Amino acid sequence: MENTWLVAAEWLGLALVSGLIAGWTGISISLVEIAVGVVAGNFLGLHPNQWVNFLAGVGSIVLTFLAGAEVDPVVLRTKFRESVSIGFLSFLLPFIGAFLYAYYVLQWTLEASEIAGIALSTTSVAVVYAVMVETGLNETEIGKIILAACFITDLGTVVALGVLFANFNSWMFLFIVATILILAFVPRFTPFFLNRYGNRVSQLEIKYIFFLLFFLGGLATMANSEAVLPAYLLGLAVAGFFLQEKTLTARLRTIAFSLLTPFYFLKAGLYVSLPAVVTGAGIITVGLIVKILAKFLGVWPTTRFFKFGPREGMYTTLLMSTGLTFGTISALFGLNHGYIDQVQYTILVTVVILSAVVPTIIAQAFFRPDREAVTREEKLKAKLVPQQKEVK
Repeated sequence: MENTWLVAAEWLGLALVSGLIAGWTGISISLVEIAVGVVAGNFLGLHPNQWVNFLAGVGSIVLTFLAGAEVDPVVLRTKFRESVSIGFLSFLLPFIGAFLYAYYVLQWTLEASEIAGIALSTTSVAVVYAVMVETGLNETEIGKIILAACFITDLGTVVALGVLFANFNSWMFLFIVATILILAFVPRFTPFFLNRYGNRVSQLEIKYIFFLLFFLGGLATMANSEAVLPAYLLGLAVAGFFLQEKTLTARLRTIAFSLLTPFYFLKAGLYVSLPAVVTGAGIITVGLIVKILAKFLGVWPTTRFFKFGPREGMYTTLLMSTGLTFGTISALFGLNHGYIDQVQYTILVTVVILSAVVPTIIAQAFFRPDREAVTREEKLKAKLVPQQKEVK
């Protein structure tokens, strides 16, 4: 009989070790937790159970919600062309490149190649948001543009998955209608609810957010969709209010990063089988190159067109090259529905996880913008723009 407390201690002990390693090395905690998960799964016999899967799932939707809530509506409107252009090309070119590689080079079936295209076109909201928070860039314009572009990219992957594979039945109709109604309702109701019932010992505002996340996630599951999609949309719907409620955001972030996301990132590492990686190393390496190269072809020229600095442009391109949440979800969807087999699944998930690690390490080590310098530059631009308008 499984000892729940010792299992929990094992997982949180690994999370604690990951945090110490991240502090010593300066590497993002999310990446260290993935790496520790790989080691634990291959050498320590770590495996998830039902309640670990639940906590990991909650971690992914809360992190995705927070990422959506960090998308500044003002930046999304004023930088709409930048966000949409970067996000759309970040989805389209990798989707085409990965599909062609799987279909013509690996000679996978049409459905398996479509799953490959979707899985490798994603950008990891979870990894990007975790990195943004750690570096403080989520408070800057460049960080908010990146988060907004992530939303567009993953919206493209979800739409592609839905159009190509979704079962449009009564549950899907109910999910779409309920999501539209709730997203239209919550921006007006949330400020009222928090002003009236917030800041109490019972933390009703936290319960309110979790209720909405679980309810929409449940409807999404019934419709054969994924709970992270409505979580991102819900975060975006209340983003304007949450940007003013820093205390509430900090409390949710504390819950997520202290307890929930370690289960998610550690579990992500468990999907990597080192023997399978060795066997399929060539295919995996080419797949990773195809994804990153396609991301560069789409994102880098776009950042230069919109006059990003070389450092900021490269940083944006590398972070947009990451993948994790929607990539593993898409691969798991294909496996569960028989579109891909176990070997194909291992290949895709390994490429996805490597894409979460490799570009992020390079971005953080060599191209991370200095937060204070970026903030000073943005403040200077904000002062100069009104003056230029007055001169005109």
